[in-house]
Amino acid sequence: MKILKFITLLTVFLLTVNLTNAQHTSYAKDNKEVKAVMKAYKDAIQNLTTEGTFELFTPDAIIFEQGKLEGTYKEYISHHLGPELGHFKSFIFSDYEIQTTLNSSYAYTTENYIYTIVLKGNKTKGTKEKTVKSKGVATSILQKIDGKWKIIHSHTSFKKLKI
Repeated sequence: MKILKFITLLTVFLLTVNLTNAQHTSYAKDNKEVKAVMKAYKDAIQNLTTEGTFELFTPDAIIFEQGKLEGTYKEYISHHLGPELGHFKSFIFSDYEIQTTLNSSYAYTTENYIYTIVLKGNKTKGTKEKTVKSKGVATSILQKIDGKWKIIHSHTSFKKLKI
């Protein structure tokens, strides 16, 4: 009887440990995938392109920047970020930190960073290159859809720093 009780308790303990390990492994995998989505977006911007970024967002993802509703990601790219990238010589993130929180099929991220933009000069207009340095923060909500994490909401804000 004691052996049966011991085996039962041991089995329950091992199942609990295995379940906990499985949950931890799944959480770690999702956390890594969420960070990979955010890194892919950051890397594209640093490469001054939006190529490959549309697959990171849902078609109806909403974008806010500096307290302004920019619309869907497609609208944001067409009327804001896309044209801006053409004026940049470089866009570099530094002091980058990301925190993630996972809850079922949703993830919440907060990114803190400094970005440095070098604006192209224009010889025809007589303008020189200009460097802009800002401290930024972004919060994003991602949803796991068909096994892939997609950004459904993003809000960025920044404060210009004196160089």
